[in-house]
Amino acid sequence: MLFIVSFLIIIIGNQAQTVIDYDGNTYDTIAIGTQVWLKQNLRVTHFNDGTPIPNVTDSAEWANLITPARCYYENDSAEFDSVYGTLYNWYAANNPNICPSGWHVSTNPEWLAVETYLGGESIAGGKMKETDTIHWASPNVGATNSSGFTGLPAGMREFNSNFKYIRENGLWWTTTTYNTYAWSTYLWYLFSGVDHNPTPKFYGLNIRCIKNSNSNVEEMNSKKQFKIYPNPAYNSITIDFTGIRKSVLTIYNIIGEVVLQCDLNYETNRINVQTLPSGIYILKVSDPERAFQQKLVIE
Repeated sequence: MLFIVSFLIIIIGNQAQTVIDYDGNTYDTIAIGTQVWLKQNLRVTHFNDGTPIPNVTDSAEWANLITPARCYYENDSAEFDSVYGTLYNWYAANNPNICPSGWHVSTNPEWLAVETYLGGESIAGGKMKETDTIHWASPNVGATNSSGFTGLPAGMREFNSNFKYIRENGLWWTTTTYNTYAWSTYLWYLFSGVDHNPTPKFYGLNIRCIKNSNSNVEEMNSKKQFKIYPNPAYNSITIDFTGIRKSVLTIYNIIGEVVLQCDLNYETNRINVQTLPSGIYILKVSDPERAFQQKLVIE
């Protein structure tokens, strides 16, 4: 039984998790090789220290900025933001607080590592594009999304602040510079590969965050800020979580199925477990920075 529980902890720790940004937007994650990426484009309107990222709609103002800014395709957040994400200039992308804590904007070498893992530049794009033509223009060459990256064609804001290439190109900033430009990565509906271009820093492109290599799933019982009691439990459990903000509790049964999930909104949370049969479970708490888990026994 101990072996089964240990194995279950490993499996759950490696499953796709969710990440929450400063505004409360939720993102899925996907592992590609040794890297872990957000599965959706960033949508945050604040840096993770609470500083607002200005939404700049005026074309002249946008084109002359050398400070962080964001916008939406055709300045229409209702139409485009929830699907395609937010467009940012490079000055926003280069701010270390743009991604959720424990994550960062990808570098050009990190993109190149993904391409290598997926078989090379000429075919990796197809493995990273969402399939079908619901969002991508036809014929969406080579699209299989076998990597799970689910790249979308959100277009861009370019010269004269014009919005172009929605449904044709997916474009993402890197933090890597090239002279006075910055490298960007793009996928194209007529190409199964990946391309990289030096891009003016005032352009508006998407951002995908990648997990810091030292940001790992940790055992809950090794962290003093987490307490769960009683354990073994009967009708309810109490979870104390110092400094909690927008966290999620998930309980898995012995075969890895989710049997209970709820939000944790307070530093002390009482959870009713009366509906769960007696047995061994894995309890997992995910906050914006990391995930913690331990064995739970219900008698």
